[in-house]
Amino acid sequence: MSSLKFFSLGSNGLVGEVPSDIGYSLPNLQVLTMQNNNLEGLIPSSLENASNLQVLDLSNNSLNGRVPSLGSLVKLRQVLLGWNLLEAYDWQFLASLTNCVNLTKLSLEGNMLNGSLPGSIGNLSTSLENLWLGSNQISGSIPVEIGNLVSLTALSMENNLLSGVIPRTMGKLRNLFILNLSKNKLSGQIPSSIGNIKLLGKLFLDDNELSGNIPSCLGMCLGMVQLNLSSNNLDGFLPKELFTGPSLPLGLDLSHNNLTGEIPEDIGQLINIVLLNFSNNLFSGVIPSALGQLSALSSLRMEVNKLQGPIPASFQVLHFVQYINLSRNELNGTVPEFFENLTMLEILDLSYNNLEGPIPTGGFFRNSTAVILDGNKGLCSRSSKLGLPICDGTSERKSKNHVLFLLIVIPLVAITSFLLLWFLVFLWKKRVLEFPQWKDVLRLCFIAQPKRIEVAELKRTELQTLPRNCDTETLKKVSYSDILRATNCFSSVHTISSTRTGSVYVGRFKYDKGLVAVKVFNLSEPAAYESYFIECEVLRSMRHRNLMRPVTLCSTVDTGNHDFKALIFKFMVNGSLERWLHCEYYSGMPERVLSLGQRICIAADVAAALDYIHNHVSPPLVHCDLKPSNILLDDDMSARLADFGSAKFLFPGLIIPKSLVEVGGTIGYMAPEYGMGSEITTGGDVYSFGVLLLEMLTGKQPTDDLFVDDLNLHNFTDSMFPDKLSEIIDPYMMREESQKGTEVWMQSYIIPLLALGLSCSMESPKDRPGMRDVCAKISAIKEGFLKSHAELSSLTGLVTDP
Repeated sequence: MSSLKFFSLGSNGLVGEVPSDIGYSLPNLQVLTMQNNNLEGLIPSSLENASNLQVLDLSNNSLNGRVPSLGSLVKLRQVLLGWNLLEAYDWQFLASLTNCVNLTKLSLEGNMLNGSLPGSIGNLSTSLENLWLGSNQISGSIPVEIGNLVSLTALSMENNLLSGVIPRTMGKLRNLFILNLSKNKLSGQIPSSIGNIKLLGKLFLDDNELSGNIPSCLGMCLGMVQLNLSSNNLDGFLPKELFTGPSLPLGLDLSHNNLTGEIPEDIGQLINIVLLNFSNNLFSGVIPSALGQLSALSSLRMEVNKLQGPIPASFQVLHFVQYINLSRNELNGTVPEFFENLTMLEILDLSYNNLEGPIPTGGFFRNSTAVILDGNKGLCSRSSKLGLPICDGTSERKSKNHVLFLLIVIPLVAITSFLLLWFLVFLWKKRVLEFPQWKDVLRLCFIAQPKRIEVAELKRTELQTLPRNCDTETLKKVSYSDILRATNCFSSVHTISSTRTGSVYVGRFKYDKGLVAVKVFNLSEPAAYESYFIECEVLRSMRHRNLMRPVTLCSTVDTGNHDFKALIFKFMVNGSLERWLHCEYYSGMPERVLSLGQRICIAADVAAALDYIHNHVSPPLVHCDLKPSNILLDDDMSARLADFGSAKFLFPGLIIPKSLVEVGGTIGYMAPEYGMGSEITTGGDVYSFGVLLLEMLTGKQPTDDLFVDDLNLHNFTDSMFPDKLSEIIDPYMMREESQKGTEVWMQSYIIPLLALGLSCSMESPKDRPGMRDVCAKISAIKEGFLKSHAELSSLTGLVTDP
């Protein structure tokens, strides 16, 4: 076949190596494509003999080693070697490519290329149109010689370790349409010379360390369709030129910066924009009514700013919007009724503002899960579905009857409450309250609100101990005999786990088809009563998808007339995180393995749960015993934080524990300051989360035999960070993932996660971040992973057309 010119084997299931003599056997090759296979080994140097080769595509394989010199192939037009395991060493191959004067496309993204880019990159063909170097380990600064590649239309260097400033010579790339420098460590200001690139269409500078103002000259790039400057240190006002020049139809993302001032009315000129994200800045003033002119908008995010005033009436023309987040601002007024008519709207988050008055009940508001209104104390609803106070009438009627309410209703309620309280005390003394459930509810009220007892609401309080979304069947009363039959008289075969304060059993009630987990408290232990009541209070007042909540409870007496207390939960079919991370200890072999993606999602779920109990409930709650065995996994592998028996509410004047027993917790996960008699704080949970994150990624328990003397999981990881991490990460973690992305994921996800785990597990509490920031960072990592994983999956189905 020595006369063969076109040889295409892409998108098959080929394994093994590329034949080392292929260049000698097929000397007349013009096109060689073997992309999207499982090839490994080296790229054969014999290809230099195929002097007529124009297209070489070996992308999406597992080829390793260095890229050979291809300088003798002067007719090369496309070199596509992306998504392999190739290394750069001294970048000599790049210098050899300067002989390929017809080269138009060079793709090396998704490899293990490291070191600094040589200045010789500027000597590549002036015909080069596409240069893809993203998702490698390239460090150092961007060479100023890059400006010599004047024919470039796409330059991609994202997901590397580039540092220093963006060279002003970028402005010489007048034909550039895509410039992607995101997810690096670039600093300094955005060079104004970028405004000289009139044809620039997509500019991605997000996730760097850029500072200074947004240059107004970006408004001179009239053809720009997408701009992302998020997650930097940019400050100052928004330049009006940004809205009067480019149309930005694909989106504008300026989130997570320090931008100030008002959002200009000129924003209304972006009439075709579909995504607008101004969240997590310092914007103030009112929301411009001109936003109503953005008729194509599908996503609007302005949360975590200082915006004031009412929601503009102009929003009613946003018929295609699907997501609106205006939370954590200072907005006031009522929730506009026109939201009912936005038929495309899927999520509306107006939480933590100063909104007041009745909530609309029609249209979109019928879906209570899609409307988030927490933190608006003045809101009320005509329906109980949104979990808000019921409106007694219109706001106008309330205003008219305000004096009547003060003069008549309040004294009447006070007198009635006093009489009911006296009557209840009388019944208590007469031992009329025969059911232990009522005693538990009373004690629960005294624990939760020691200065306020609403006796008339006792029955309602008992029901509030249960989830709001439970159906009628789930809320059936459970007796002691029901639990006996469900657990086969608490058989050891049904036992899931046991602790000092109680045991958990798996069972099935005769009237229910699904399995349940029954947590029975060992009331012979003094701490068991406290554990039971704190779990009741936690589960009564908490509402979050990543918290484990019971479906009902049982508080009665057993056959020996002893107090019996149990909580009944939905059975988590995938068990605890502990059994997934260390299944070899339970079954003898690692038959169940969590992939990197699953671990990221689980970490994000746990972080969301901790952020909720630390920052979104009052008073804040500290779990005090965060560890893998207290994280349960549902059938879709979503994580739920469980076991609040050691939890503590941070009431004002909380007494400092006298011993570690009073703190609760588990050795290895417990914050070191607790051993020195420090008070309980949310920082203790942050420390435990840091240890958990390190354990999830390394596969090593904090009590591993390896850790002796002063060595612990934190120090061990820190000593290998970041250059030797491949030696300590859990080898089973990557087994379920594509090996060709291992190094990419190491830089983009594993290193950032381990860095976050190290910062959370710092010995001093003041050196640890808060859970709000931790949750935001992990959510961003999760979003990036899912996006890149989806893109990589789609790439494997592409066939390059020579």
